Amino acid sequence: MTVSVSDHRTAAQVRAHLDAQGNAMIADLEKFVNVESPSLERECLERSARFLADLITRVLGTPPAIIESDRGPHVHWKGSDDTKVLIVGHHDTVFPLGTVARRPFSREGNVGRGPGIFDMKAGIVQAIYGVAAVKEWYHTEILITADEEVGSHASRALLEERAKATGAVLVLEPSADGGALKIARKGTGTFMVNIAGRAAHAGLEPEKGINALVELAAQVPRIAALARPEVGTTVTPTVAKAGTADNVVPDSATISVDVRCVIPEEKDRLERGMASLVATLPGATVTVSGGMNRPPLHESMTKELFAISEKVAADYGISGLQGVAVGGGSDGNITAAVGVKTLDGLGAVGAGAHADTEHVRLDMMPERAALVAGLVQAIVNG
Repeated sequence: MTVSVSDHRTAAQVRAHLDAQGNAMIADLEKFVNVESPSLERECLERSARFLADLITRVLGTPPAIIESDRGPHVHWKGSDDTKVLIVGHHDTVFPLGTVARRPFSREGNVGRGPGIFDMKAGIVQAIYGVAAVKEWYHTEILITADEEVGSHASRALLEERAKATGAVLVLEPSADGGALKIARKGTGTFMVNIAGRAAHAGLEPEKGINALVELAAQVPRIAALARPEVGTTVTPTVAKAGTADNVVPDSATISVDVRCVIPEEKDRLERGMASLVATLPGATVTVSGGMNRPPLHESMTKELFAISEKVAADYGISGLQGVAVGGGSDGNITAAVGVKTLDGLGAVGAGAHADTEHVRLDMMPERAALVAGLVQAIVNG
């Protein structure tokens, strides 16, 4: 049954309506969690997109578009051609194929568990119901992508386009501790350092080799030195590989490097620093690939919408709403980078993202839906 409305509802009426929809949300969430959707598993993502399209059609009254990409289908719903708010989420999860069979949706009182429930299927369900509860759905669009967990390479252009077309973005990533919104995120990226040397017998003629492992050892402190923790920039070598046998001088080595920064200008410095790495051993070569995938989501881009959320919380009887800065990146980094005001962390209340302990507060779903509904109302009505 469609729950879209054409009349204006007060905050109290919207909150009461969504409170009454709590059981329906949970029932849809159970089905959604049990539709497995690991990143890059196309058949699973196709099923997930069809489920999501059916849910949106039933609750919001009109069907979304399913947009195919080389990393899976995105689901895009528009209330009209006159939209002012873009709600962003993703239906891919980090859990490998087969996880749902071992650990399907389960409920213990007000706690729901299951792969992807916190990041971010509960947030998606809440938002759909929240949008449907206010007449401002007409000026709203929802974009649920298929590749956020693997870098958003196939959805970035669409995210940027729709963000600029609407002018305000609400991101359904799960909340921080206690339901806090995310008002700043570090920029994130990964570099791969490839080292080429020359193999030789380690016992008979090691001098004829060029030891890529020795070169790796020289590069690690140079890489780590690019960090500036005093301004929130971290540079962390994470995975290193070298060698084929214990009696062979290694002819190749690789280092993976995780980088994160708060200040937008640090992105260019990090990329220049990584690109400037050169070999210390004669004859060795160092090649660097990768870069900053998501620029920082700076607090200046969230300030206006967070202020609106505080007023909405007061109007809707939501107490203790906080805003915090976090280290991980999201698609909010992408939308803010093109100059569009963005607010993140509007999804579920819970914990354990990407872990077997992942869970959500089921009793909080109506309240979080109301927060999205109120934000949509406030943004559209100016």
